[in-house]
Amino acid sequence: MGVRHRLPPKAAGDGDAPRVHASDASAIQASDALPLPIRHTNIFFSVLFMAALYFLMCRWREKVRASSPLHLLTLSEILAFVCLVASLIYLISFFGISYVQSSILSHDDIEEKVNVVESSQPPLPLHRFPPTAAMSIPPPSPCPLLAEISDAKILSVCPNDEDENIVQSVLSGEIPSYILESKLGDCRRAAGVRREAVRRMTGRAMEGLPLDGFDYQSILGQCCEMPVGFVTLPVGIAGPLVLDGLSYYLPMATTEGCLVASTNRGCKAIALSGGAQSVVLRDAMSRAPVVRFATAQRAAHLKSFLEDSVNFDTLATVFNRSSRFARLQGIHCTLAGRNVYVRFSCSTGDAMGMNMVSKGVQNVLDYLHSDFPDIDIISISGNFCSDKKPAAVNWIEGRGKSVVCEATIKEEVVLKILKTTVPALVELNTIKNLAGSAVAGALGGFNAHASNIVTAIYIATGQDPAQNVESSHCITMMEAVNGGKDLHISVTMPSIEVGTVGGGTQLAAQAACLDLLGVKGPNLESPGANSRRLATIIAGAVLGGELSLMSALASGQLVNSHMKYNRSSRDIPKAAAA
Repeated sequence: MGVRHRLPPKAAGDGDAPRVHASDASAIQASDALPLPIRHTNIFFSVLFMAALYFLMCRWREKVRASSPLHLLTLSEILAFVCLVASLIYLISFFGISYVQSSILSHDDIEEKVNVVESSQPPLPLHRFPPTAAMSIPPPSPCPLLAEISDAKILSVCPNDEDENIVQSVLSGEIPSYILESKLGDCRRAAGVRREAVRRMTGRAMEGLPLDGFDYQSILGQCCEMPVGFVTLPVGIAGPLVLDGLSYYLPMATTEGCLVASTNRGCKAIALSGGAQSVVLRDAMSRAPVVRFATAQRAAHLKSFLEDSVNFDTLATVFNRSSRFARLQGIHCTLAGRNVYVRFSCSTGDAMGMNMVSKGVQNVLDYLHSDFPDIDIISISGNFCSDKKPAAVNWIEGRGKSVVCEATIKEEVVLKILKTTVPALVELNTIKNLAGSAVAGALGGFNAHASNIVTAIYIATGQDPAQNVESSHCITMMEAVNGGKDLHISVTMPSIEVGTVGGGTQLAAQAACLDLLGVKGPNLESPGANSRRLATIIAGAVLGGELSLMSALASGQLVNSHMKYNRSSRDIPKAAAA
């Protein structure tokens, strides 16, 4: 599409030639180069494509039946093939618009025919919209919705008439905001148009929310709908975490001061004590549909059928058709009246696997219709999974990766690095993490702050942050060992839900963090190994975070640490004086 450019400044002596308003200038359309209006041309080539394709398919079917050589073409077949190729080229070029536009217009032609709108007070760039405008909705006016301003120069200026018309169409409801990407064929431009429409509707410019510098094409159809910008988060590095004989540097995306520093101290204590060890107890993602029958007796028949080992191989074959990585591991059912909740568990390779297991479940539900024609499928998810909600079934049975990570911290490390003692840590863990959580009625929350570390690494590596709910289920255990001198610490996390492919893991920044950990993408030699390794790294990071925070609490240094790291420098004198 043509883009409006700023005219070069006039040389001395050129005179003050009047500028033409954009609305008065002749609009340059790609269809001007075509013998027919663009709408008619699109219809013509679409019909031509279908007709040529149908003719060739019929002819080739006759040749196959008659055992005639396919490469011997008649004149009509040659003409049909030429028409097919020509119409296909036209259709692939987005109905000819971008193709013809780039062919008939040069950069100089656009500058000659379209002039920049100038007024006595030019509109401000989008991200410099005055704060006072938030009090009222500004009148529609051309503005630089696609502007990117640097200290050196303005890279682009006001949008062209077409962009302005699209903004007006979005505001009027004629064009839904969610189809801008498909309509414009430019994800960055669609985000800019949408953002300008939001600015005009709300009167708020969203200053500080970046628009440029992000690949919007990478999120199309998989990560985020109707984007208007992106949020920046700092990423800190803690480590090295010595785990299972290897060293890892942990990327943590967070805005909580002291978190990275505290985790780093815990990792140091673990490394100086010889490192941590981990084990993956289980690897199975779950999905639990709910179905209903006319009677509870009929519902019980389905439960017996699904849990009968004789039927498992058949059901597994049906389920595993959904993916070459999906492998059904088990089926567990429970009844509530005449409703049956069926919890399917399966391995999912290096993907987190929610979509994979959902497709497998749908295959089984379709298969069950033959033996249970009276089955009424209420929902493919009946909350017995249980996804993104605290649930005892995840705490007991596990979901995703079930991991235990442990380390023995030497007495001298506890004293020198953690600034506390082994008896103090053991006592605090019992009173706080175990008894205190029991008093609170905690579900899977027998820890100090596992969710802090889980969420920070999840965001940095492109995981689903909402699954922090069950992924942070953790019980922290501390015991004095070796005659009471050293500290044995462990974290048991039964439902870490992670993947190294799919979703946000394919975004550039998140993929870089996965690459830092050595688990980017699928493991081709052993599918699922990368995601399991990521789960153990997260558990190891939680181990370090638990060790450091509990030590700060035991030594009474928590408040001082947060005063130092969790406040901006300008607030430190105030905090010290308080």
